[in-house]
Amino acid sequence: MRAVLALLLSLFISLPAAAAASSAAETASGLKEALTRGAEVAVAQLGKRDGFLGDKRVRIPLPDSVRKAEKMMRTLGAGKYADELIETMNRAAESAVVEAKPILVNAVKSMSFDDARGILTGGDDAATNYFRRTTSPEIAQKFLPIVKQATAKVQLADKYNQYAGRASKLGLLDEKDADLDQYVTQKAMDGLFLMVAEQEKAIRKDPVSTGSALLKKVFGFGG
Repeated sequence: MRAVLALLLSLFISLPAAAAASSAAETASGLKEALTRGAEVAVAQLGKRDGFLGDKRVRIPLPDSVRKAEKMMRTLGAGKYADELIETMNRAAESAVVEAKPILVNAVKSMSFDDARGILTGGDDAATNYFRRTTSPEIAQKFLPIVKQATAKVQLADKYNQYAGRASKLGLLDEKDADLDQYVTQKAMDGLFLMVAEQEKAIRKDPVSTGSALLKKVFGFGG
């Protein structure tokens, strides 16, 4: 990847102004194409059945403080809901995550030349950080009502919040984890950006693997 970046940077330094501008525009287009595909793959992986529930990397568990206080929570009557809660949380995330695709794609389309250059010359997670910075508020806004709808269908949010609220008062649960819908929304976003980061790593490792003619030309494989 360092060799690729060196090649790209040389375009800005050694070429005549018009040629450099053309090459820079082509480079930005290639980067946007790669990031769009990466975002689409990340959403597709998570948006299918068991996309969250079946993947240990992103599977949403009960909050740490609930698990630590599991014995007490069972005494409070919440233990029998644990497995059902976990499945419902993850199904809700799988339903919500598809809403992220147009938001991520739009973030790529809206990317400035400086943004693109910053991603090319930045760290290994520069693109993921760009997505997180520019899309998080809108994604959270889209996710939350879908999560609420999914948990409401089985009335688990009410049951969870009832017992979690009591646990919170007893000091067994962090207050921020006492609202199931907010917790699932945040975890779903964490899972999404984790998968986006995985795609970014793949792009940086092998930018031509998408089979894109434009990327092959931009990164020096053919023309």
